[in-house]
Amino acid sequence: METEALLARFVGGLTALDPVAVWAHGSLAGGDYQEGRSDLDLIAVLPGPVTPAVVWKVAVLHARLRPLPLATGLHCTYLTPGTADDVTGRHLTWAHEQLFKRPVTPVTRRELHAFGRVLHGRPPAELLPPVADRELAAYVVRDQRDYYRPALDNAALWTRDVWVDLGMITFARATVTAREGRLISKGEALDLLPGLGAPAEVVEDIRRRRYDHPAPPTEEWTARRARLTRDYLGPAIDALTASYD
Repeated sequence: METEALLARFVGGLTALDPVAVWAHGSLAGGDYQEGRSDLDLIAVLPGPVTPAVVWKVAVLHARLRPLPLATGLHCTYLTPGTADDVTGRHLTWAHEQLFKRPVTPVTRRELHAFGRVLHGRPPAELLPPVADRELAAYVVRDQRDYYRPALDNAALWTRDVWVDLGMITFARATVTAREGRLISKGEALDLLPGLGAPAEVVEDIRRRRYDHPAPPTEEWTARRARLTRDYLGPAIDALTASYD
């Protein structure tokens, strides 16, 4: 399996940095991973400060992985034992073939506690503080209100597959998390969306593209799908945020 070969190569390459732990989260750990389609979402905990020398070594490691199959989808955020409990800080991250900084969100932290896969070293429970249900719910609702809801005003975004997929799936997942305090997979989200009032033809379009190999959509369907998605998500997000407030 190419995924396992890439993970082994990555963890082996980290040996020079003496990692305390390496974990997988997201679909790779949660059981809904699709090789060649899903990203590989990882967290590495390094033993000491993330100095410029460490940043250079991380960049070199990821550059060396680039020729390998699936490497473009390997994303990793780097923590240290001293920064692991910082829920608002921005941490060194390799994703989309570049280095930048971003937080480790409450969703990621809950995933790691609930079903994180240990690839090396110590388990998440020994290094990460737990995430309270209220903190998790507040985060997913805020994400819907402050990120996805304003994005609906940009009609061009919603002609793209990735925005339709993430918008619909993330809404369903946020709804369940806010109401019940639990996380669900992307596959479970697709199963739940029709019951949440989502347009069935859009849900089936996402499902086919995620699990099958359909022909590229026509321009007419792309425009219709964008309109259906925006018409649904606007009121749905408003109702979610109003019920949580």
